[in-house]
Amino acid sequence: MFVRSVFSSYYRLLTGASLAFAVFALTGCNEKAAENADPGRPVLVATVHYEAETPERSFVGTIKPRIEADMGFRVAGKVAKRLVEVGQTVDVDQPLATLDEVDLKLQAEQAEAEFRAATGVLAQAAAAEQRAKDLKAKGWTTDAALDSAKAAGDEARARLNRAERSVELTKNSLSYATLVADTRGVVTATMIEPGQVVAAGQASIRVARLGEKEAVVAIPETLLARARSGVATVTLWSDAKKSYAARLREVAPQADPATRTYLAKFSLPDADEAVSLGMTATLTLADKASERVAKLPLSALYSQGGDPSLYIVDDKGDIALKPVKVKAYESNNVVISGGVDDGAKVVALGVQKLDPSQKVRVVSSLSF
Repeated sequence: MFVRSVFSSYYRLLTGASLAFAVFALTGCNEKAAENADPGRPVLVATVHYEAETPERSFVGTIKPRIEADMGFRVAGKVAKRLVEVGQTVDVDQPLATLDEVDLKLQAEQAEAEFRAATGVLAQAAAAEQRAKDLKAKGWTTDAALDSAKAAGDEARARLNRAERSVELTKNSLSYATLVADTRGVVTATMIEPGQVVAAGQASIRVARLGEKEAVVAIPETLLARARSGVATVTLWSDAKKSYAARLREVAPQADPATRTYLAKFSLPDADEAVSLGMTATLTLADKASERVAKLPLSALYSQGGDPSLYIVDDKGDIALKPVKVKAYESNNVVISGGVDDGAKVVALGVQKLDPSQKVRVVSSLSF
């Protein structure tokens, strides 16, 4: 009887220990399962980015001066000096180059000598004419002699007039031996060197005016209408953060036979010192009035008997269903015009399996 009581107590003790161990094991498993619980349903997201409905078009161009002229001597001669270099800034009436003046000075001296000779001849002819008039008045000479004296006087006066013009021309030619800048600008090219013999009017030094600058680009014929009526901006490759307003000034009347594009020149009225000649620039064309829309994957759209909606994901993993305004449907995308903010993250795949009350986590890719 005593032995049975002992065994009964031992059995109850062993049973209690087993139950306690089982409870402890189950509690540990629950805690471990809680720790390994799924943090949320993995989802792919797309970012909403609004932009003009008609996409902007960009073209590569070059900064050039609006006015650039090839300057040359107005007389022929041998180049004595070239006084400027490429890139040098010049002012009005600044000498750029000079010619050898020996022959020009000789021509000027010759003209002066002819002028003095013509002056003497005119004085003699005028005196002879006056004597002929006096004699004719007294009846001591004939009309033929008077007419001859008048003709000689007229010829002497014409010769003097011609000599005066010759002196002025030779003085001008002598002044043309020095090539001067007619405006403030920068030298962009030099085509002469000392010792070179040049003809009158031959291009010698190219000067670009420092006034208005412009961007020169090639525009395809399909965008000529936008170039004329749209909004143009220019950014420099050297500083893409700053943009300049541009205005179409000129379009070539004929397309380039090789590229089939039209050369267009856009003036830059607000160009500063940072805009240098020869820089590479990007010209952007946009329509004046264009609705801003966003393109999203078609799989992101949720529509089951109601308005088209999108699931918005916040930083905590919560999702919310928001209706959107659909502008158009494309083969793989949906175009929306409003309903969600710019920069919002929307679920891009598997929206039919989601519930607004569940948590999600954003992943870069889905693996199965």
